[in-house]
Amino acid sequence: MEVDMAGQTVQYPSNGGTTPGYLATAQSGKGPGLIVIQEWWGLVSHIKHVCDRFAAEGFSALAPDFYHGKSTSEPDEANKLFMALQIGQAEKDLRGAATFLAQHSSTAKLGAVGFCMGGQLALFAATLNPSVGATVNYYGIHPNVKPDYTKLGGPVLGLFAEKDQFVTPKVAREVDAAIKAAGKSSEMHIYPGVDHGFFNDERSDVYDKAAASDAWRRTLAFFRQHVK
Repeated sequence: MEVDMAGQTVQYPSNGGTTPGYLATAQSGKGPGLIVIQEWWGLVSHIKHVCDRFAAEGFSALAPDFYHGKSTSEPDEANKLFMALQIGQAEKDLRGAATFLAQHSSTAKLGAVGFCMGGQLALFAATLNPSVGATVNYYGIHPNVKPDYTKLGGPVLGLFAEKDQFVTPKVAREVDAAIKAAGKSSEMHIYPGVDHGFFNDERSDVYDKAAASDAWRRTLAFFRQHVK
């Protein structure tokens, strides 16, 4: 565990096996539970810091390690890990995460939030686990992850970037429309002039402080309203 991190590395059961992860809990010991899902880089320091930030706001945040120990800062390697993700294993990791996190949550319902690849997996988590009552999707994408939106157990907040070439505004609107067509609640914001990954403050090439601050404010308000 990094010395500057407030949380801790954990191992939790997942369908007969174990999955590593990072858990940061509220100072009170228990807060509303959030599953925090990585970008294609892996469970890196940025995602752990996001968990710590949620904990500082009174939540209990668990980030599963979907690459089971692997991570990278190189786009080519990240793409290989991203495409090699086993959806069946990811499903087990997500189900196990919800069960484990429930022990550390002060609320019956959980939230799920993810970034890039993790945004799509957050939607997937919400369709797998009835306990997930709210989902925040930051510019989510994965070609092999296809959530059944009719199984969503609560509303979705989508946060996207105007200049995103992976999840274009057109694609973002299609996701929003598909969720609504399934009879579920969806709210969407497309931030002008920013790119994919604008929330990641460890990537100076794409980070946008104003957009990230607004997205964080919206995320906290959304979870405080819906995770109960």
